Amino acid sequence: MELSQKQAGPASGSPLPAPSRTPTPAWAAADDSVAASTGGLQAYYYDLCMEKSQEIKPFILQILQEVDEEVEKGSVGITLNIAGNSRSLSGERVTGEDFWILCRVLKNNSFINGLDVRYNLLSDVGAYYAAKLLQKQRNLIYLNLMFNDIGPDGGELIAKALHKNRTLKHLRMTGNKIENKGGMFFAAMLQINSSLEKLDLGDCDLGMQSVIAFATVLTQNQTIKGLNLNRPILYGEQEESTVHLSHMLKENQCLIELHICKHDIKNCGMKQLCDALYLNRSLQYLDVSCNKITQDGMKYLADVLKSNTTLEVIDLSFNRMENAGANYLSDALASHNRTLKALSVVSNNIEGKGLVALSQSMETNPTLSHIYIWGNKFDGATCVVSWSRIQPAVSCCSDSLHNVLSAWMNTSFPISILHVSGSLELSLPNTHVGKTQSLLQYSSVFTIAYILSCNHSYLLRFLVSRTRL
Repeated sequence: MELSQKQAGPASGSPLPAPSRTPTPAWAAADDSVAASTGGLQAYYYDLCMEKSQEIKPFILQILQEVDEEVEKGSVGITLNIAGNSRSLSGERVTGEDFWILCRVLKNNSFINGLDVRYNLLSDVGAYYAAKLLQKQRNLIYLNLMFNDIGPDGGELIAKALHKNRTLKHLRMTGNKIENKGGMFFAAMLQINSSLEKLDLGDCDLGMQSVIAFATVLTQNQTIKGLNLNRPILYGEQEESTVHLSHMLKENQCLIELHICKHDIKNCGMKQLCDALYLNRSLQYLDVSCNKITQDGMKYLADVLKSNTTLEVIDLSFNRMENAGANYLSDALASHNRTLKALSVVSNNIEGKGLVALSQSMETNPTLSHIYIWGNKFDGATCVVSWSRIQPAVSCCSDSLHNVLSAWMNTSFPISILHVSGSLELSLPNTHVGKTQSLLQYSSVFTIAYILSCNHSYLLRFLVSRTRL
């Protein structure tokens, strides 16, 4: 039975107020005073809150009740999702105090192997209890702590807890400002930990020292398969971090996925990376978006693609390859490369000729199935070539598209689908413009501009353009 907020409170009928002071590690000494309730996670959480005089959060009760129901059905390998950006939480957030209780509830649970608490308010207090959980919980393989206001001290605690942890496979710390100090502790951890496979430290304000430390450690670490080092705080024009990461790629033959967005990579740095890719035989996903790579850098990459047989996804979004760079890539993809599956060239100042060349490269490439091209300079020729590729799909998807859009708009008003000049225009009555206000301000017409196809298997990609009436 779903518990209301009144039911979820203590015996007096109202929730206990949150304690005025922040929990400290000394509290943990009393954690074993409550035995696990036979009533499931929900009842155990309630009992712990009552004993520790903590506020009982109805939204946590509800989520734990759902987990209990899954356990009763025989489910295993459950991920407990209490993401703060979920619409179902209606603005509620998990604090460090809440997380203390949650970690106590989950410590000996064998049914849950994933915990997602992104976009909450854990802070370094929550990081302390996350570290304790990593030391005691032997089933957790996925932990998402993204954007929780965890600082350098909290990062140190979590990194040190992973020295002895042998179960966690994937840790996401994105958006927590652990800075260079915290980054150094994570790099040191990778010298010891032999189980972690994916580590996400994007937007953590890492410094040059910690980025170089990661590059150095990964020349020896053989277990990390995915690494996100997006947006470090770098100074100087020598591209030192790129040089060290390139050297790492020459030595490391285990890394599959590397994200180095916003590393201030220029053409010289791109050449260093490409020289390393000639020797690397493991990397499948390379993200160098939001850098300063121009057509010369794309020429180096195109040369690599002529011989590389491992890269499957490349993200080049928000660089400046222009038409010349697009032509270099299209030539390599049309005539040589047969392993790349997805390419993003979003917002690269590419005009019609370059976009047409990329589209045409798919005609002779049986593997390339996704090209993301929005944010560039479309012209009539681009639409014509695009339409020639998508027209067979349109006849079989228009009715389905109509139904999907009607359901999305939660109404049955008429939507006209027009085939015009290589695009699909969906006209919505002016009286229902408010239905799309969150997506299309002042607009009642939007265009589906591109649908990509490969081997007669079609994938819709919507590029929305606004038209003021």
